[in-house]
Amino acid sequence: MADFWTDAERHLIRYSGAGGFVPEIIERAEGSFVHTAGGRRLLDFTSGQMSAILGHSHPAVTATVQRQAATLDHLFSGMLSRPVVDLARRLAASLPDPLTKVLLLTTGAESNEAAIRMAKLVTGGHEIISFARSWHGMTQAAASATYSSGRKGYGPAAPGNYAIPTPNAYRPDFTTPDGQLDWRRQLDYAFEMIDAQSVGSLAACVVEPILSSGGVLDLPPGYLAALRDKCHERGGLLILDEAQTGLCRTGDWYAFQRDGVVPDIITLSKTLGAGLPLAAVVTSEEIERIAHERGFLFFTTHVSDPLVAAVGNTVLDVLESEHLDRRAAELGAHLSKGLTELAGKHAVIGDVRGRGLLIGVELVLDRATKQPANELGAAVTRRCLELGLHMNVVQLPAMGGVFRIAPALTSSFEELDLGLSILDQAIGEMAVTT
Repeated sequence: MADFWTDAERHLIRYSGAGGFVPEIIERAEGSFVHTAGGRRLLDFTSGQMSAILGHSHPAVTATVQRQAATLDHLFSGMLSRPVVDLARRLAASLPDPLTKVLLLTTGAESNEAAIRMAKLVTGGHEIISFARSWHGMTQAAASATYSSGRKGYGPAAPGNYAIPTPNAYRPDFTTPDGQLDWRRQLDYAFEMIDAQSVGSLAACVVEPILSSGGVLDLPPGYLAALRDKCHERGGLLILDEAQTGLCRTGDWYAFQRDGVVPDIITLSKTLGAGLPLAAVVTSEEIERIAHERGFLFFTTHVSDPLVAAVGNTVLDVLESEHLDRRAAELGAHLSKGLTELAGKHAVIGDVRGRGLLIGVELVLDRATKQPANELGAAVTRRCLELGLHMNVVQLPAMGGVFRIAPALTSSFEELDLGLSILDQAIGEMAVTT
């Protein structure tokens, strides 16, 4: 085991900013648990970076990978296979009109890259608007639209990228007379600033319906429609990044369904492959036609790969047959209730928010001042790991430690209760010592 960590330190490039690797060697994973080389079983409350919505090593996914790898795994990018066309048809059927055209890729960053590239080509604009706490990926256009972290030290971002304030009901910047978030005034102010800077060349607004890396911030009802209108008024397209919210996690098939707003382009990743590298861009026939006529180019090595497309079809099979949208809503209600009860017990829990099985728990040192509790968040994370629970904490300036809790949609109520019990113990112990 010592050789493992020596080799890791000697040969691996560290890629997570100031954070390090989880100090465990993971040997295998199954369902809601990952198993370490030391024989420990860790409950995974992140479902593999918010991706493994069916749990780890789901039998149906495992069978599909074995079968497909043995018959057709990868092709020349200009060739098509049945799994690719089947998945495109089924994704289109799961979405409202006019979203009928599908491009299958690998990662969330790649799908956002393609969507932004398409929006620029179709509109003739180059300006991109996204939230000040956004995360859309680490490639060129996606990274330029990402503001939550990772901007310093890499040279200039793509020209024409603008950040607008993130609506945060727990920490409102624009308020109504009773102290609530005045998101309409905030949004109006944001676009006054955009108009002052813009050269009149808007291509798109790129946003998550629930900002995950931004602290699990759910957009207020009505916000998405107002944002769409402001974007369209300026000639831009609305791109929704549903990497983490798409495919049943929020209790709906797609998070935008709550608002009745259909985006011009939607990007999917993480949940679509249930842990395997599969992403999609879905748009309308009209946008695809214009893009094609203007020579849209996104020809990559792993576009339309049959192996992961077959997995995507299996993911849809399981989501449909097991009604995991309803399951996510039921499990999410149970988890939210348990977390709210913990908030009644621990004064350091300032807020519980989110939808379905994507929930944020924000820790603060003082509920009145909402003073951030970054050190406490890190300490609770470490203690949870010692107790057998893997948690993910988001730490951003002016916010406390925010736990992103996203268990698999196949979790049991007993597994959620186990996680709640461990979190309860960890907070109780660390709030006293930190």
